[in-house]
Amino acid sequence: MLNVALTGNIAAGKSAVAELLRQWGATIIDADAIVREVQAPGSPVVRRIGERFGQAVVGPDGALDRPALRRLVLDDPEALAALNRIVHPAVHARRVELLRDAEARGDRIVVSDIPLLFETADPDRFDAIVLVDAPEELRLQRLVANRGLSRDEARRMMQTQLPSRHKRPRSDFVIDNDGDLGELAQRTAEVWQALVERA
Repeated sequence: MLNVALTGNIAAGKSAVAELLRQWGATIIDADAIVREVQAPGSPVVRRIGERFGQAVVGPDGALDRPALRRLVLDDPEALAALNRIVHPAVHARRVELLRDAEARGDRIVVSDIPLLFETADPDRFDAIVLVDAPEELRLQRLVANRGLSRDEARRMMQTQLPSRHKRPRSDFVIDNDGDLGELAQRTAEVWQALVERA
């Protein structure tokens, strides 16, 4: 089994690449989906977040108020680190379970979609790292257009991540997403072919 990490800074286009890889036969393990799973209403993770950040970030139904939590951690590196210490171990444990399941099934190429690979995970655990990248201004425009954020809020979200210039030399493959979907598909297809050859 080829164990691949797919990463990229916010609004770089990583999800579009993951979907193409899924269509072509990769097993996708989506860290964002796992985050939603471990942060289900009433879960131990949500309880710990409520204990650390106050019940203002947890609704009456036990669901996490993500916008309220984001406002608390966006400009506070210490608070963000505390949140990561609560969430990331649970996400990692679940991802390891899903990897074991894929290996037991005999899946050939497993791609773990991990936005914060270089910030919070161990890149050395993977056979290959694929980085999706796009210019900062383009990513800012996408965040504002697609997520309804102000430019200021979008910029602050982007600043919580390690700049991609530090990630590019540590990645085996870089997919630049600065064109249209056709160009993205073509560049992703070249990487997919290289992964298939490695597998």
